[in-house]
Amino acid sequence: MIKSMTGFGQSNVDDGQVQISVEVKSLNSKFLDLSLRLPKVFGDKEIELRNLVSEKLERGKVSLVIEYLRHGDSTVKQTYDEKLFAAYYAALKKLANAVEAPHDQLFQLALNSPDVIQGTIKETGDEEEWKRTRICVEEAIQKCNAFRQTEGNVLEKMLQGCIGVIAGELKNVALLDPKRAARIREKLKGNIIQFFGEEGYDTNRLEQEIIFYIEKLDINEEKVRLTTHLDYFTQILRESQSNGKKLGFIAQEIGREINTIGSKANDAAIQKHVVIMKEELEKIKEQLNNVL
Repeated sequence: MIKSMTGFGQSNVDDGQVQISVEVKSLNSKFLDLSLRLPKVFGDKEIELRNLVSEKLERGKVSLVIEYLRHGDSTVKQTYDEKLFAAYYAALKKLANAVEAPHDQLFQLALNSPDVIQGTIKETGDEEEWKRTRICVEEAIQKCNAFRQTEGNVLEKMLQGCIGVIAGELKNVALLDPKRAARIREKLKGNIIQFFGEEGYDTNRLEQEIIFYIEKLDINEEKVRLTTHLDYFTQILRESQSNGKKLGFIAQEIGREINTIGSKANDAAIQKHVVIMKEELEKIKEQLNNVL
């Protein structure tokens, strides 16, 4: 059973005092690439969230967004030096009057003058607020995981179909292989007879050379190994834990055997089936990029 790395999960809570919204998105990536967007009130929880996402989602390009709003919160977030502001405003007004300039922008200019804004009041959340938020985060991650599992089921059926096609084409190759060996033998004999005549060669030596040549073109070992790799791929697909990297390694071995069969067979009829197997393998590799 495999999981996709594509997922989405969302969780919302509004109890009249606070409104919490959490959104988790994930796409395929070789490693965990986590992007966090947190409210300032939970800025100190970044490491805890990273550990949580790493444990639950393992890898992928993950985006986690938390929005937190206290209803009726009228706390002033910044402090101002009123005396300094008044002094700046008076000085700017005096300059404006001296050149008969309008006063429209004086307030904004005075407000943005050096040291008028004293700083931002640091927001902190209590432990109860964080507990409620963490529950929302865990729920969103759980929904994202469920989404991944659903997508994984679709991918699994697709991969099983591709493996089935390759196995079917391999059976066709196995049926054609004996005829290929017989054709090679007859073709070699025919060429020798045509070149040397009926009595111009050693029959026993010719048979030995033909056997040696056919052994170099033999694909029985490749067929056995390819069958083994296909069975192992299917076995890993059915395991409870998703293992996209292992499936990727097996796909490489499948490709190696298919290529060897194509190069050693040296047969047009077999090559047609090899092309179909390669096409299905490319589909597998493309889909494995999104398997966890």
